[in-house]
Amino acid sequence: MGVLIRKQKGLIITGIAKLALISFIVALGIALVDTIWAVYMNSFVNSIVLVGYISAALTLVSFLSYFLFIPIIEKSKKNKLYSLTLLLFGISYILFAINTKFYFFIILAFFITILHTLRITCFGIIVKENSPEKQLSRNEGLMYTFMNLAWTIGPLIAGFFSQKFGINRVFLLSALFIFIAFFILKILKVKKPKVKKRIDKNMFKNFFDFFKSKERSLAYFLGGGVNYWWSLIYLFMPLFILERGLSTPWIGYFLFAVAVPLIAFQYYFSKLAGKIGFKKIFKIGFFIPAFFAFICFFIGNIYFILLLLVIASIGLAMLEATTEAYFFDILKGKQDLRFYGPYNTTIEINHFIGRFLSATILIFLPFKFIFLFFSFSMFVFFFLSFKVKNIIESRRDGKRN
Repeated sequence: MGVLIRKQKGLIITGIAKLALISFIVALGIALVDTIWAVYMNSFVNSIVLVGYISAALTLVSFLSYFLFIPIIEKSKKNKLYSLTLLLFGISYILFAINTKFYFFIILAFFITILHTLRITCFGIIVKENSPEKQLSRNEGLMYTFMNLAWTIGPLIAGFFSQKFGINRVFLLSALFIFIAFFILKILKVKKPKVKKRIDKNMFKNFFDFFKSKERSLAYFLGGGVNYWWSLIYLFMPLFILERGLSTPWIGYFLFAVAVPLIAFQYYFSKLAGKIGFKKIFKIGFFIPAFFAFICFFIGNIYFILLLLVIASIGLAMLEATTEAYFFDILKGKQDLRFYGPYNTTIEINHFIGRFLSATILIFLPFKFIFLFFSFSMFVFFFLSFKVKNIIESRRDGKRN
């Protein structure tokens, strides 16, 4: 199944094409906010360390949410729930724009963190249900390519917009894109995912059952490695850029450049993983950022550091979509409805570890030791990738039920 199907009287847009459009618009709205998020938070606390600790605390909220919401995900209509999260996202961003109080910021941050868990889980299941088995890694690559296209454009817009109109106005622009995605989702008809009749309500049982499988556990740790790296790029690097005396637009330039390799190579590597298997892709993908982060430790020039981190994104282009596709490939039956939410807690766990330990390092050591820390961490994921099952999607028969 292609993105577009040609019929006698024109083109019919497939579900995957519709989802790609929606993912692009949503990602654009979120990219605008994430570009200035650390700076916005720092305007309240005026401390890189506190920014790291607050962000780490928010990840714990998200972690618990993924397990608590399993029954809601299983019994709900994913399209409607996803629509609701978009509507609440837009409203929340408007409230961020007009807020001036630190405590109200904390309340809003906790609320939107919970919304993130619902948004990510719903959308992932919708994509999976619209994908034939042999094309899952390709379709995941397509989704992430469109999202990263938004992450290329978004930082540039946010950098320019924040300098010209102020950081708070960026939230209003982001809300506009989220509302546009909300209305498009309402207009376009996308295949509705299954609703599970038997609901798994026991949070602790869901947690322990998830990790009973060695394959699921390994996929969990490797999927988190990607998000571990993004903690460095999207939380600490914007503050590092400002600390080194560069202006706010440089944050946009850097985050724009970081996303370029993802757009250029992600779809290709996702298709390649479906043909040659995941193991080689994972090993090379984790080695690249580990190596370049290690080199950054010895370099003092800010421009060379930014360049090396941009090159390191080639490795992330090999990992971001393929780790999620690998997880879906090792599941059986309707396990995605039960286990996709818990799988996504790897985002929060690795964000928490990356942010908390990085903030702690900054209390005692100069910023350059953050690069050494992330290099060591990515090498750990590199060695873990030797243990994955080398699934080759192109050799499979049949389609998903």
